[in-house]
Amino acid sequence: MGDFNQSVILEAIRQSAEGLSRIELAAATGLSAQTVTNITRRLLDGGYIREAERTINGPGKPRVTLRLIADSRFAVGVHLDPTLMTFVLLDLSGAVVRRTSVRTPTVAPEQIVEAMASSVESLISGSGVTRERIAGIGLAAPGPLDPKLGTVIDPPKLLGWHRVPLRGALEEATGLPVVLEKDTTAAAVGELWTRQESADDSFVFVYIGTGIGASLVRYGEAVKGSTRNVGEVGHIIVNPDGPVCSCGYRGCVEVVCTPQAIVESAERLGVFTEAQEDTDAATIDARFTELCERAAAGDALAASALQQAAADMSVLVAVLTNILDVDRVVFGGPFWSRLSDVYLREIPDLLDRASATRAVRTLPVHGTVVGDDVGAVGAGCAVLDVVLSPRASDLLLEG
Repeated sequence: MGDFNQSVILEAIRQSAEGLSRIELAAATGLSAQTVTNITRRLLDGGYIREAERTINGPGKPRVTLRLIADSRFAVGVHLDPTLMTFVLLDLSGAVVRRTSVRTPTVAPEQIVEAMASSVESLISGSGVTRERIAGIGLAAPGPLDPKLGTVIDPPKLLGWHRVPLRGALEEATGLPVVLEKDTTAAAVGELWTRQESADDSFVFVYIGTGIGASLVRYGEAVKGSTRNVGEVGHIIVNPDGPVCSCGYRGCVEVVCTPQAIVESAERLGVFTEAQEDTDAATIDARFTELCERAAAGDALAASALQQAAADMSVLVAVLTNILDVDRVVFGGPFWSRLSDVYLREIPDLLDRASATRAVRTLPVHGTVVGDDVGAVGAGCAVLDVVLSPRASDLLLEG
C-alpha cells in the first residue's frame, strides 16, 4: 500500500505542469495530510522531487509547491521494427532528451542485438547522463512474445527469429535491466504518459508499422492480456475480395492493411509503371513513401489506393471498437504520419456508419500525440511505468 500511495503522489506531481502543494496533493489523491507529508519527505530525500516557490493563500503558513526533478532518473527506449530501429533517452517526465535511429540490418538476430547495444551505448554517452541515473532499457518488439523467458517467437516480419532470447541478450550486452514489451502495448503506454485525458480514459491504439497491431487501454492502464500478447489482429478479415492470406482465407489485415499490402495494391492499380521485384523492408518503405507523396500531389490512382486502404482499415477499427466499447481511437506507429491526412479524412465517417453505438455517441479518431517514435518512447515509458505509475493490480495480495 505504501508503494502504491507513493506512486499515486509522484504521478500526481508528474502530471501537474506547475507542481502541487502538499494540501493540493491531499485533495487530489484523497490521502491524509500525514500520509502525504511522509511520502513527499521520502521523495525529496530520494531526489525525485524538489520544493519550489512558496505561495500565500489566506491565513496560515505559505504553501510550498512540489515539482518533479525530471533529470533525476532516465530510461532508454528501444523499438525494434523490421524496417527501422529507434532509440530514445527519456527523462522522468517522459520527455525525449536524445534520439537516434538506424535501418534494421538484415543479419542474424545475434548481430542485431550487438547493433542495438552499440546504439544504446552511443545514445547514453552522447547525452552526458551517468549510467547510475539510467533506470533501465525498455525494449518494444513485434510479437508474439514469451514474457517469462523474455523471448521473441517467430514474428511474421522478422525472418529467422525463432524463440530469440532478446531480453536476456540485451541485458548481457549492455549491463542494464531490460523490460521487454510488445510494440503495440508499448505504444499505448507512451500515449498514456503524454495524455491529457482523465484517469478513466479508454481507447484502442491501432499501430501501423511494418505489420499492423492493436492495443487496449482501460481506466488509464494498458491491458496486456494473459500472455502479454494482446492485439494480434493480422488475421481479422476486412475485405473478403482481397488477396489470399497465408492462413488460407482472403482479405486478412496482414495482406490488406500493411504498408507492403498497400504498395502491392497500388501496383495492381497501375500507380507504378515500373515493376518492383524486391520486397525487402527498405524497398517497401521507399515505395510506400513515394505512393503517399503521389497521392498528396494529386495523383488520382495513388489517392484511390490510399482511400481503399482507409476503407479496409475502417472495418478493422469498427470490429475492435464494437467489441471493446472504448471512448476513442488513436492511430500511430512509424508509418502513421504518411497516412494521417487520408486516414483522418476518410475513417471517421466510415467508422460512424459501422459503429454499434452510433445512436449513443460519435467515436473520436485521433493520431498519436507522441509522433513516429511512439514505440520507442512507449518502451522507455514502460520502464518508468513499472517503477512510478500506480496500478490497482499492485494492491492484490498473493495467497
